[in-house]
Amino acid sequence: MWAFVGQILWPVAWVGLLEWYVTSPTWTLWLFFVPMLYAFYRSFLQPAYITGAFRTRRLLREWPWKVFVAPESGIGKIPGGGMGDVWLSFPDPERPEEKVPVILHGHIRSAWWRRRLGRGFTTRKTAQVKEIWFAGDPRAAGVIAVPGPRRLFVIYQRSSHSSDVPTNA
Repeated sequence: MWAFVGQILWPVAWVGLLEWYVTSPTWTLWLFFVPMLYAFYRSFLQPAYITGAFRTRRLLREWPWKVFVAPESGIGKIPGGGMGDVWLSFPDPERPEEKVPVILHGHIRSAWWRRRLGRGFTTRKTAQVKEIWFAGDPRAAGVIAVPGPRRLFVIYQRSSHSSDVPTNA
């Protein structure tokens, strides 16, 4: 919902600040330049938030939440990943004894997760992700969250990233 509200408010704020910038006295121009640039930036960023919200919603409609306590995670040392890639490992739905690693691909919202996963030692931050909720198929795509659910984040296998949502077979 907030993505839709932002889709309306950020362009309105940008146009309003632009109008103020053009018609106001010269000494006030510097006050509105930075907010105007930020509103312009957010106006073009909003469609990505809406797309992500719909992808999350489709995944959550199809898959139930599963709770994992201290799932295996790490930094680097994963096939198909780079040295600094943070990853989580979840059981394969067809073969529960095998694990499927999923790399947290770079995104502005992944920073919170990246600071807390894969460290190999316990800190106050890593304790925040001791329990992780997961909905989806780790072989394709899923949603992770901390209990609540809070901090929703869509994870996906690079080869399967598309607008299609895997079906719960």
